[in-house]
Amino acid sequence: MNRIAVALFAALLALAVPLHAADKAPTAAAKPAAAQPAATDKIDINRAKADQLMKLEGIGDVRAKAIIKGRPYKAKDELVEKNIIPQAVYDKIKDQIIAKQK
Repeated sequence: MNRIAVALFAALLALAVPLHAADKAPTAAAKPAAAQPAATDKIDINRAKADQLMKLEGIGDVRAKAIIKGRPYKAKDELVEKNIIPQAVYDKIKDQIIAKQK
């Protein structure tokens, strides 16, 4: 009877260890994918608040207010055309912004 109990315990333990390791694998694999920004993570220059705009490189309080004042934008490159931000700043943030239409 003792041998059967030990064998049963060993079998259960052998099954439990791979299941425990499998629980941790998907979490580790999901982190690199989450680090890449998705298209939905872009900041909409037609709707973003000043604090959201200021998260962009080269956009401070004054430029954020100017972006908001110049709305609506048909395209994101209007930020440069309307002299709201310089081309160098636009080049740094153009992949992080979008100008959605209503």
